[in-house]
Amino acid sequence: MSTQGLQPLLDEHAELEAALADPATHADAALARRLTRRYAQLSRVAEAHRRSRSAEDELATARELAAEDPDIRAELPGLEAAAREAAAHLEQLLVPRDPDDDRDAIVEVRAGEGGTESALFAAELVRMYERWAERRGWRTQLLDTTWADLGGVKAATLAVAAPEGAYGLLRHEGGVHRVQRVPVTESSGRTHTSAVGVLVHPEADEVEVDIDPADLRVDVFRSSGPGGQSVNTTDSAVRITHLPTGTVVSCQNEKSQLQNREQAMRVLRARLLADARAAAADAASQARAAQVRTVDRSERVRTYNFGENRVVDHRSGYKAYNLDQVLDGDLDPVVGSLVRMRTDEALAQQAEAGA
Repeated sequence: MSTQGLQPLLDEHAELEAALADPATHADAALARRLTRRYAQLSRVAEAHRRSRSAEDELATARELAAEDPDIRAELPGLEAAAREAAAHLEQLLVPRDPDDDRDAIVEVRAGEGGTESALFAAELVRMYERWAERRGWRTQLLDTTWADLGGVKAATLAVAAPEGAYGLLRHEGGVHRVQRVPVTESSGRTHTSAVGVLVHPEADEVEVDIDPADLRVDVFRSSGPGGQSVNTTDSAVRITHLPTGTVVSCQNEKSQLQNREQAMRVLRARLLADARAAAADAASQARAAQVRTVDRSERVRTYNFGENRVVDHRSGYKAYNLDQVLDGDLDPVVGSLVRMRTDEALAQQAEAGA
């Protein structure tokens, strides 16, 4: 097992533990949040190291006693397997991670090719993410919804928060999701293919993105619900345009204009942070390029085939015939296949670099 780089991480963990025990650290809320995120990440490494070392010590002791005790000798295969598993888990945690993995996430779902059918499936994807989050004990908040006919959505923005950070898993959802099924509006029973785009951003802290109020144009309008009907008698919905970049964010799900403005600013900060990271680093640019650029059916990352109850992820090769369960929030096996794929790729790159 390669544990290159382990000791500096353990040292940093000890330093962060001392820093977080100092009341002065918590006088700066943004600093405390940043250090707490990093400490939680390194705590997983420290605990995995402790378990791996404990398993190795137990195995070494058993090997010494096995020559004289048949009962202990019979336990050796199980102890060896446990030691290998603990070592492999530690090795996976040592793979370089996206620095934003421990952040909360902003998920944007946008209908694309397919008209009404695409909007209907976009609404189903939003529900899928909400149910997945609920299964994992995460918190969700629907920040904005632009409704379409028959209960579909043209666009929706979902904030997802988790103690261990939601972005590390949700970032695998970025891309074009293709659906194949007979639309409710199709009278001949012919299967159609539609596309929905998903964009995932790490949520930014207020102090991380410097936004000059003079660079913002704020428009207010009346909130609308399914079918376009007004759901509010006041101009509570907010649209914010960041003039230097042309980035436009709107929010209308809250009852007050102030609340919608606050939520719109959350989304704007997340988008600007993602754009800044992409411009600053090649790795971030590649990560963003892996997400949806145009909501075109040919750029799909995953296909949902209703006729066969089948879901296929085109990046990891994952395939299963439990589409109904996946749409009900059983996403762990699908996302897990992507985590394993990217971990294996990173381990292979490490091994190649160390060769």
